[in-house]
Amino acid sequence: MNWTKKDLLSIRELSKEEILLILDTAESFKDISRRDVKKVPTLRGKTVITLFYEPSTRTRTSFEIAAKRLSADTINISSSTSSYVKGETLKDTAKNLESMRPDVIVIRHSMPGAPHMLAKILDFSVVNGGDGAHEHPTQALLDLFTIREKKGKIDGLKVVIIGDIAHSRVARSNIFTLRNFNTEIVCAGPPTMIPPYLEDLGVKTEFDINRAIKNADVIMMLRIQKERGGVSFIPSIKEYSNLYCLKPEHVKKAKKDVIIMHPGPMNRGVEISDEVADGPYSVILDQVENGVAVRMAILYLLVGGEA
Repeated sequence: MNWTKKDLLSIRELSKEEILLILDTAESFKDISRRDVKKVPTLRGKTVITLFYEPSTRTRTSFEIAAKRLSADTINISSSTSSYVKGETLKDTAKNLESMRPDVIVIRHSMPGAPHMLAKILDFSVVNGGDGAHEHPTQALLDLFTIREKKGKIDGLKVVIIGDIAHSRVARSNIFTLRNFNTEIVCAGPPTMIPPYLEDLGVKTEFDINRAIKNADVIMMLRIQKERGGVSFIPSIKEYSNLYCLKPEHVKKAKKDVIIMHPGPMNRGVEISDEVADGPYSVILDQVENGVAVRMAILYLLVGGEA
């Protein structure tokens, strides 16, 4: 199929076929990162801007590396070094950048819907790099890519997501992504961190980590979203860790070939133990590597690919 979308804003706007197109395209790009010369001329002459109003290590860096490996020019802007600190609005910032004729802008913002607003007023492509507690579509796509790569399939798997579900854009985007496939989705965490609408999405909920993990194919751990008030929904970090920190004894309850995922950044000893994070079932660093390939595929499809 041909890619026809101008922007990538939400997983819910993608069909199953479009999701698979991104994954298949990313698979063809992954080998580039393992060559001695990690560059192809695919996007030569194109300009990619990353505009981040929230901190980021993986998303921002992998988008920059992805663009450079496709030979695009990259410009990185953070809120602390932009005219935002002088009172300039997001709309004015974006319109000024548009005047410089870039091809893609990747935006992360604390306000849900910020990328969608920009997509309506800008002629060039907009990619959602995370908007508040709403969505993080590229993270969900790289997670799905990693699951397919490690498990050899997506359909028929039991995927367990544990942690601060209510405030996690990663959890939300992963749920929307996995619903396109024949998967069993289980969300676990404290009752105060489990949204009431999950059952309407066909997602099972558990408050006991041991019951949730039983026979799991994939376990995805999430950190407490402190910047969105997540700490106020639990009695203490210590109590949360006692009940929901993933330890080796928990992993034994899952399937023997289970994979352990985490979108980062990890808070070791809070939601995941050192032994699990660095253990044989962890694919956390594989997720980071795959993020470059998936974001290369997204940039290519948005501004570089005919078919």
